Amino acid sequence: MPERRRVPGTPAAGLVVIDKPQGPSSHQVAAWVGKMLGVQVGHAGTLDPMVSGVLVVMIGPAARLAPVLLKERKEYVCAMRLHGDVPGEVVDAAAKEFVGRVYQRPPRRSAVKRNLRIRKIYELEVLDMDGRLVLFRVVCDAGTYIRSLCHHLGLALGTGAHMQELRRTRSGNFTEEEAYSLHDLRDAAEAAHGGDTAALEALILPAAAGTGDLPRVVVRETAVDALCHGASLAGVGVRSKTKYKKGAMVAVFTEKDELVALGEALVDSSAYEPGQTGLVVAPKTVMMPPGTYPSHWTRRPPEKKDTIKTP
Repeated sequence: MPERRRVPGTPAAGLVVIDKPQGPSSHQVAAWVGKMLGVQVGHAGTLDPMVSGVLVVMIGPAARLAPVLLKERKEYVCAMRLHGDVPGEVVDAAAKEFVGRVYQRPPRRSAVKRNLRIRKIYELEVLDMDGRLVLFRVVCDAGTYIRSLCHHLGLALGTGAHMQELRRTRSGNFTEEEAYSLHDLRDAAEAAHGGDTAALEALILPAAAGTGDLPRVVVRETAVDALCHGASLAGVGVRSKTKYKKGAMVAVFTEKDELVALGEALVDSSAYEPGQTGLVVAPKTVMMPPGTYPSHWTRRPPEKKDTIKTP
């Protein structure tokens, strides 16, 4: 299979926020993005074919951010059809009862096992009602089934209900206001082929944008290449840090705000000061290629084995 040719202006790693249309699957949309740009891609957070809205597509090594992006909160606007007449104030009151922890079982049409799961609803606001059609906005944990939420709301109201239309308006820190259509991406890619890469460069976000609200550790230039080779970070290589607990996932950056790696905190951030000795972060997902920064570390030479000389 011939190797893809990357479109000029496309970085080796980055993120594209796509406004997914109704019809194609998330996998199809991501594949189209990869074909347009000539790169390998992945996507964060599957949307059913008939659901539209924010789909984060990860380019190249940025796909390693998937575990972070998949866990972030989501926001949806849903049109729910009631199966009977209910006063608006009753619907408002029922919606408020669903804020908090909810129990859900994936719908029968879902591709995952139908095991009972717990998710949290952070906000549930009724925006409008037109007869039996209810428009609401919900902010929830990743993996929340809005179709199931509509079904349970209908049961609570005593009429029954089903999801009629759904749009994802936010995924983590990425909103629909900063999402681009597939046509926008196609136009930018064609312009880049013609030598004008400005539109494409403005459309693609750096991989660092995918770290969301993770705690941050900024390291000295001298520590970067060792991290890129998988070495644990010592306090002497730290320039600054935010608050975090031992065992937390942290994002490691250069002083130029470049993402080096995601790592596991070996100690609380309060247990050391920048410049002190001792290991503080173990890299788990390295984002920056080795050799990007000069090497300032050396490997210990192998020990010499004793040899027996024969006469």
